[in-house]
Amino acid sequence: MAYCLVFVSVLWLGLCTRRPHVARLCEVQPNRSASIEDVVESFRRNRVGLKGIITTPTTFKGGVLQTLNMKIRRELDLFANVVWVRSLPGFKTRHNNLDFAIIREQTEGEYSALEHESVPGVVESLKIVTRDNSMRIAKFAFDFAMRHNRKKVTAVHKANIMKLGDGLFMQCCDEVSKMYPKIQFETMIIDNCCMQVWAGCVVVVVVAGARHAFAEAVGKNIANPTATLLSACNMLNHLHLEHHARMIEEALLKVIKAGKVRTQDMGGYDGTSEFINAVIQNLE
Repeated sequence: MAYCLVFVSVLWLGLCTRRPHVARLCEVQPNRSASIEDVVESFRRNRVGLKGIITTPTTFKGGVLQTLNMKIRRELDLFANVVWVRSLPGFKTRHNNLDFAIIREQTEGEYSALEHESVPGVVESLKIVTRDNSMRIAKFAFDFAMRHNRKKVTAVHKANIMKLGDGLFMQCCDEVSKMYPKIQFETMIIDNCCMQVWAGCVVVVVVAGARHAFAEAVGKNIANPTATLLSACNMLNHLHLEHHARMIEEALLKVIKAGKVRTQDMGGYDGTSEFINAVIQNLE
């Protein structure tokens, strides 16, 4: 089951009573995939969706610079990417007791996709930073901190090198921070941040990041569905279906804490379907 490669738009129950319009953008089965235009239209119509990571090529072979991920973000103005990192009870990792969020702006900066080869062997890559988008992502981060009872927001930058671009970003974050006097604000160079995160000092981070699809798991029944299930719970919470989200998350955490059913990446021998069946059996 290709959990990490499928984009599905589903119904926003709170605003729409008609049947949902579903469009799937799939890399695994291109002949059964909808066009990106249909997927965007489906998302706009239903106003909510569940999206997995789509593989992004690392080389340029004469096509367009914008990837499918970037096109979707631009079309729907998905400017804020939120990654919540937290330890799960019963599953030990190298770093435990983690609970922080990484928030990044994903429509400009390094995601501007503006590059060209001015002369053979010389490539110019433009990093676009605007005040409007910097203010917007900063306010999003502080609002997120308020909603989730966080006490600190850290703006991560490379202004020691990119004094104008990241300097503008830092200026906007500082300006927004003055509207949230109850939240501590600090700035940190990305080099130092990489160390401080694992020391447990950073709570909310505004920074660029990257994640990748698990394409080699396609069709092998070995993918760990935990991240997809938790993402679905976030979507249900967004739809104000807190009871259903809590049921699924509690069932998932019971399976992980018991440790009897685990996929290979968790040190077990069970497949995706066995893990999901265990979660279903723990639903109450």
